[in-house]
Amino acid sequence: MRRISKLTRVAVGVASLALAATACGGTSSDNGDSGGSKEDLGLAIAYDIGGKGDQSFNDAAYAGLTKAKDEYGYKTADVEPTEGETDADKEQRLASLARQGYDPVIGVGFAYGPAMKAVAAKYPDTTFGIVDSVVEGDNVASLVFAEEQASYLAGVAAAKATKTKTVGFVGGVDIPLIHKFQAGFEQGVKETDPKVKVIPQYLTQTAEEGGFSSPDKGKAAAEGQIEKKADVVYQAAGLSGQGVIEAAAKAKVWAIGVDSDQYQQEALAAYKDYILTSALKDVGGAVYALAKSVHDDKPLTGTQVFDLKVNGVGLSESNPKMAEVPGLTDAVAKAKEGITDGSIKVSTE
Repeated sequence: MRRISKLTRVAVGVASLALAATACGGTSSDNGDSGGSKEDLGLAIAYDIGGKGDQSFNDAAYAGLTKAKDEYGYKTADVEPTEGETDADKEQRLASLARQGYDPVIGVGFAYGPAMKAVAAKYPDTTFGIVDSVVEGDNVASLVFAEEQASYLAGVAAAKATKTKTVGFVGGVDIPLIHKFQAGFEQGVKETDPKVKVIPQYLTQTAEEGGFSSPDKGKAAAEGQIEKKADVVYQAAGLSGQGVIEAAAKAKVWAIGVDSDQYQQEALAAYKDYILTSALKDVGGAVYALAKSVHDDKPLTGTQVFDLKVNGVGLSESNPKMAEVPGLTDAVAKAKEGITDGSIKVSTE
């Protein structure tokens, strides 16, 4: 039976994980020998579209892997996706990692759902994890987040920061997961200032079209919104979000980052003065928590929910210019309190 629980505070915070993330790409493994024993190997992650170096979702997962590796001193592996890959390709990747003895094996992204369901059944002694999707299985931990709550806070910040009373939302792919980001953002904007207009736009209908991996598409979308007077643009678009941030910086308007604290990302340093804040999603903390549970011989399974109450989501405060926006800090703090105590109910649609 699927067990639903909420994790207590994990030992690693969102902001510190984001700072640990690297900007380099490629596939790495500390042990490529398929003859390794399960006792010798630890955490392995398989990246989502965009791979390592996206300064966002995947890099946050890598930060969790790095913390687990440093803390436990075991072998790790992180594997890149391939362009145009199928569920069979993902299944083969996950199976290979399990066969080598990595435990846990985590698929970073909802796209791993079908593959994980098939592979987990074949390797019952391995703990599997999947980010952003729920997969049934006695040995599977589904790591899901209240993205709408962090996005609500981003909406509050946007409503306070805008001078044109127009803000934009750029979603990578038109899917339910990204709808949660849009829903929370729009609600946060409207409940803060009903006079502010939100311009939403999705880059593609499917992930295969590059919605999460095309900075050029993100840049073009943001430029279009800025032409329509948007002076704050929030993006939930993975690697494509870098283009949104670039466009905002070029136009000298605000961008709001996603997943990691993008103000702190070295690869985005040229644009940091225009990254107002980021809607945080502690993917790294979730990855680390699962690795720790396996290391402690108490593997997590079932649906693990990371929300504002457990610091699984949040809003970064790294940019000191946030404090210069009249009323922003107090409005965000009030919204956090309302979401946490239940007086603010954030929609997911």
